Amino acid sequence: MSGRRILIAGGGIGGLTAAACLLEAGFDVEVFEQAPELGEIGAGIQISANAGRVLRHLGLLDAVDDVAVKPGEYRFRLYDSGEVLQTIPLGGTYAERHGVPYYTVHRADFHALLAARVQALKPDAIRLATRVEDFEETPGGVSLSLIDGSTVGGDLLIGADGIRSAVRERIVGPTPINYTGDAAWRIAVPAGALAPDQRPDGVDIWVGPARHAVVYPIRRGELVNFVGAIEDDRWQEDSWTARRPWTDLQADFTDWNGAIRSIIEVADREHCYRWALNNRTPVTLWSTRSATLLGDAAHPTLPYMAQGAAMAIEDAGVLTRALQAEADTASALRLYQRNRMERTARIVNESSANRELFHLPTVADLRDAFAKRDMNAERTAWLFSYDPMTVELM
Repeated sequence: MSGRRILIAGGGIGGLTAAACLLEAGFDVEVFEQAPELGEIGAGIQISANAGRVLRHLGLLDAVDDVAVKPGEYRFRLYDSGEVLQTIPLGGTYAERHGVPYYTVHRADFHALLAARVQALKPDAIRLATRVEDFEETPGGVSLSLIDGSTVGGDLLIGADGIRSAVRERIVGPTPINYTGDAAWRIAVPAGALAPDQRPDGVDIWVGPARHAVVYPIRRGELVNFVGAIEDDRWQEDSWTARRPWTDLQADFTDWNGAIRSIIEVADREHCYRWALNNRTPVTLWSTRSATLLGDAAHPTLPYMAQGAAMAIEDAGVLTRALQAEADTASALRLYQRNRMERTARIVNESSANRELFHLPTVADLRDAFAKRDMNAERTAWLFSYDPMTVELM
C-alpha cells in the first residue's frame, strides 16, 4: 500500500474508474455512493481509444468486448435524405491505428464491469446509501461529513459527484447551473423490432436545423440507442428519469428520415425520457491542498463529442499517475490539474461548437460546413491519440 487513504465522493463511471486505478496502484480507497444499490441509468455511451487505454491498463477490454459493440463507422448524415456528409473509419481500421477498439456500450453494463473490478481489488471499497455532505481539511488530510451525521477521515478527497457536486461547492464556491437551451430525448429500442436494413451497424450522427440525433447499437447489438437533441428555450426537467409523452418525441422528429422515424415508432411509449442539458461556469481551480474534482464535477460538457465519460476515465488515469509521481498530496493535485485543464477545456469548447455545426439551418449550410472539415484527421491528431497512462506529465 502507498500509505495514502483516498476517499471518493460518487460511485458513477468516473468515481469507479478512479477507484479501480488507485487500488491497482496500491492506494487504499473508499467510495461513498448515495444510491442504495449499485447501478446506472441512461442508455448508451461511446468509449474511444483515449479512454480505452485506461480500461486496457485495468485489464477490462475483454470484459467490455463481451457486452459492447465495435461499430464499423462513425457517420455524419443529413437529417432528411440520410446522405453521408463525412465518415470516420472505426472497426478493425480504428483498432489497428490506435491499439484499442472503439466501443458503444450500455451505461449499466459498463458500470457493472467497473464495480466488479473495484470489488475484486477491495471487496468493501464501496459504501452505498452514503452521501458526502461536506468536508473540511485537517492537518493530516480531510474529514468528511456524511449524510447520517458521521465523519470519516482520509488523506485525500476526490469529488466525482457530478454536475451538482457538493465537493465542488466547497472547493470552488457557488457557481450557477445553467440551462444551455438544449434538451435531449433518450430511448433504447430492441434491434429485432426494426427491419434488418434499419438496424445501425455504426454510429450515426444525423444533423439538421435546430436539432440532431445520435444512433448506434449497444448490448452486443441487441438494443439500438437513440439520443435526440433539440433546441428549446423553455427550462426542462433535468432528471434522467423524467418521462415525457411519446407524441412529443414523434412531433420533434416528424419530418426526419424514415430510419429515425422507425426507431421512434417502435419505442416503448411509456419510457420516453427527456432531460435538460446544463453546464456550469468554467473554473480554473479544481483542487485544495487535499481535495480535488474529477469528471462532470470539474468540467461538465455538452454530449456533442461523446467524450463526457471518456474525460472522467482520462482524469482517473492521470490523477492516479500524479499521485504515484508526487509523495506530497498537494503537489500531486497541482500536477493533475495542470495536465488536465487545457485538454478538458478544449473538449468542452469543441463540444459546444459542435452544437452550432450540427444544427445549421439549411442543407446547403450543412454540406458546406462539413466539406471544410476532416473529422477523422482532426480527432485522430489530438483526441483519439491521447494516452492517459503514458502521456508525459509536466
